[in-house]
Amino acid sequence: MAQLWGGRFTGETDELVYRFNASVSFDKRFYRQDIEGSMAHVKMLAAQKILTQREEEQILAGLAGILKDVENGSLQITEEYEDIHSFVEANLIARIGDAGKKLHTGRSRNDQVALDMKLYIRSEIRELDALLKKLLETLLAGMEEHTQTYMPGFTHLQKAQPITLAHHLGAYFEMFRRDRGRLADIYRRMNTCPLGSGALAGTTYPLDRAYTAKLLGFDGPTLNSMDSVADRDYVIELLAAASTVMMHLSRFCEEIILWNSNEYRFVELSDAYSTGSSIMPQKKNPDVAELIRGKTGRVYGALTAILTTMKGLPLAYNKDMQEDKELTFDALDTVKTCVRLFTCMLASMKFCRERMEESAKQGFTNATDAADYLVNHGVPFRDAHGIVGRLVLLCIEKNIALDDLTLEEFRSVSPAFEEDIYEAISLKTCVEKRKTVGAPSGEAMKQAIAAYRKYLDTAAGPGEA
Repeated sequence: MAQLWGGRFTGETDELVYRFNASVSFDKRFYRQDIEGSMAHVKMLAAQKILTQREEEQILAGLAGILKDVENGSLQITEEYEDIHSFVEANLIARIGDAGKKLHTGRSRNDQVALDMKLYIRSEIRELDALLKKLLETLLAGMEEHTQTYMPGFTHLQKAQPITLAHHLGAYFEMFRRDRGRLADIYRRMNTCPLGSGALAGTTYPLDRAYTAKLLGFDGPTLNSMDSVADRDYVIELLAAASTVMMHLSRFCEEIILWNSNEYRFVELSDAYSTGSSIMPQKKNPDVAELIRGKTGRVYGALTAILTTMKGLPLAYNKDMQEDKELTFDALDTVKTCVRLFTCMLASMKFCRERMEESAKQGFTNATDAADYLVNHGVPFRDAHGIVGRLVLLCIEKNIALDDLTLEEFRSVSPAFEEDIYEAISLKTCVEKRKTVGAPSGEAMKQAIAAYRKYLDTAAGPGEA
């Protein structure tokens, strides 16, 4: 059992307890962060004359060799070690001797693991941000293509008013753009370095924590050593942001699942992102969309778990906090996979323009515009609302759309209708009249698309200047 403690103990730890306590099986993915942090720590110790130049050179060369060997597969991280920290230190000592024993000078595993987690979370934020940016590019390409693709807009899952597919896609662009903003906020708020905080009360060594922070790309050192080792807010915030990303993906997947059904037939999914039935040969199931929708609960579960873990912990570090890793790793792996798959599925999806337009025509989505027409001809809105309601009932009885009523039928309910009613309630007119900022008209969408393109071309990602 390779571990970093034991002088206080005279007996062996029970094997089951050791395995229960160990974390190397999952925190081994920190090997790069642990070595990167150790290298910065050593450079700082040498700059402060706590280590000699020769010791610095030996330790840095040893750490670089361990990193190289882990990455080329010649050195395996096995479960004989308690955690990734003991793996690195034990191998360093085996390679360079007593100089390796000085690596841990002026730090604790508490601030070391806090650093590793922050370095890992920073990297995950940048990777997730890049995936979201690619998704936004895909959405914007769809918007540019479908400014004239008419479809029904829904409220309460009932057809409400006509919009365009570009307008619908734009709603999700806004959602995922906010997700990127949340990631940038988290990155900025978490970007302080805990290394040098020790177990909880700092150290008597003359550390230059600002220098260590600079070497590792942080904005500066944390200012309270107790909070430094006990803080997992950044994990909670990232899991909350990841849960929101999954919620947005799930909402879109739910719509795709509906749109793919025989009743809607708005989309045709690529064979690459669908499956068939083992018994029903006609089936083409939206399994990718369904799985993304299903995995949303998995990410929510990680957020709930870390909140529950942290809610009763007194300051400072407690072993409970080891539970932050597995669930975070799983949640972030899940959300990144889901964003990748969803982006590819969306890019390969075929939208059935004619079917979407026909659906908009058949759902009385132009009823509000018929009422507005009457208002513009001097009829009070409340009266206009009732008149159009009676026209809708007439259409339901005849199984036709508003556009299919004769002028005589329109006028039988209100003499205010004229020949121009047909132009006033056409899908194109209904959409193009809505020119206010954020509305679905071609003019409004052109402005939105230009703003979105500028955003994608100019907005800095997390940690970028």
